[in-house]
Amino acid sequence: MRVVAFFNNKGGVGKTSLVYHLAWMYSDLDRKVVAADLDPQANLTSMFIDDDSLEPLWEDRSRSTIYSALKPLLEGTGDVGSPHLVGRGPGLHLVVGDQRLAAAEDEISRQWAGCLDRRPRSFRVVSALWRALRRAATEAEADLVLVDVGPNLGALNRAALVAADYVVVPLTPDLYSIQGLGNLGPTLRDWRGQWAERHPCNPVEDLALPDGAMRPIGYVVRQHATRQDRTVMAYQRWADRIPGVYSREVCGQDPESPPTVGDDPNCLATLKHYRSLMPMAQHARKPMFALEAADGAIGGHTRAVRECYRDFRALAGTILDRMDRD
Repeated sequence: MRVVAFFNNKGGVGKTSLVYHLAWMYSDLDRKVVAADLDPQANLTSMFIDDDSLEPLWEDRSRSTIYSALKPLLEGTGDVGSPHLVGRGPGLHLVVGDQRLAAAEDEISRQWAGCLDRRPRSFRVVSALWRALRRAATEAEADLVLVDVGPNLGALNRAALVAADYVVVPLTPDLYSIQGLGNLGPTLRDWRGQWAERHPCNPVEDLALPDGAMRPIGYVVRQHATRQDRTVMAYQRWADRIPGVYSREVCGQDPESPPTVGDDPNCLATLKHYRSLMPMAQHARKPMFALEAADGAIGGHTRAVRECYRDFRALAGTILDRMDRD
């Protein structure tokens, strides 16, 4: 099982949409994949499941969500369970998100320090998300787990990132993404180091733990609207700064002459602004690259759908290549 977290402590960068479309693309490429919604806002879940279908899942408090899987452990009545999987397509399953997951934040935070004191419960709590994802992947026979997390640097996200082998950073070309990288990069290195210090302290011989590698394999830039095939100039200056800031803050390197986004090996893709395809896809409840004439994708939209498919297929392949080379 390989776990890829899509993480940025800034919201509005297209993180959830990226996970959603890549999950569908891997399904289209005959890969077995689990999309895991570890954001208490549950936006990824709402993209996969309509409200009428989601409400019964949330009302079934016994087994239906990621929080339900963690609840026995958090309440001290048992260990982590198997999260309920919802099939969405061939080889594609969703671990349903839950707003109640936010309630786990305090307990996860308290148990983080206890790992250094070799407390068994501390390791069980901190590793709970990873163990739940491993169970989900085993049940789905999936070797790839895509994780959506919230835009913050709290204890819940720390546990989610500890569960991740790789990290993809979605960005937009603006001041806020640039500033956010200054927090995100050092925090990832700090979390990785802290977990490396705690991991050997595990006193429970039969308790499997994640490596906590959280290796950054690159970033994805979501472009703003274009005019005459040229990026709006107000955002170009921020796009030009992304390679240098990412290299310095996330990779710990400081190149003398940073490349442009288009030439940066750390850039996994620059995704176009697909304009009206996204609301059309939300209404049809399918990925943008799967829209058909019956969904309203006619005329110029037909070409945009083909381009969208090409872009996400290339990105899906690049992510796999980066993981295979690691």
